[in-house]
Amino acid sequence: MTNSQEKFSHKEAIEKLKDDDVEVRKLAVNSLEGTTDEVAIGPLIEAMKDENTPVRHKAAEILGNMGDVVVDELINIVNSEEGEYKRFASFALKLTGSEKAIDYFASAINDEDFGVRKVAVRSLGELKATDKIDDIAKVMMEEEDWGVRLAAIRALGDMEVEEAIVVIKKARRKEKDKDFKKAANKAIKKIEKAIK
Repeated sequence: MTNSQEKFSHKEAIEKLKDDDVEVRKLAVNSLEGTTDEVAIGPLIEAMKDENTPVRHKAAEILGNMGDVVVDELINIVNSEEGEYKRFASFALKLTGSEKAIDYFASAINDEDFGVRKVAVRSLGELKATDKIDDIAKVMMEEEDWGVRLAAIRALGDMEVEEAIVVIKKARRKEKDKDFKKAANKAIKKIEKAIK
């Protein structure tokens, strides 16, 4: 039953998300890719708790691609959960592209989980939340986790505004790390290209 060409029907896929066999659950979640059926929301939210990382990731991706219909529910989850479940829900929320999530992401840049912080800071950039540039700059300068700092630099690059260049250049002058400087230069070039 694990032939990669096979797919479950929509109804079957929802039922099979709880199957004991991880291969069946993988096939089930992949069968739901592209769904817009709100009936799938609850089961996909539960699938973000699956013991298998690819199942959790795919469920989050599908939910995020459903857009506005899942935003409020995802915001409730990220505000009340923690750990990997919160991380995957944050990822799903980021994929919705909803501006309703900006306030959550602005507060989540201080979350205790580095994965949540990383998703939050990247999301602010992708959502072009230019009123949060100072918050992102603070992450870029003070964050201990290199991956989160790199995400902050990229987020500023995603802003595509002159103000972000000023912040990046200021940070670049204070920084000794060559990788930091390289990432900063790349972000600045991206902004300059966008505003030409």
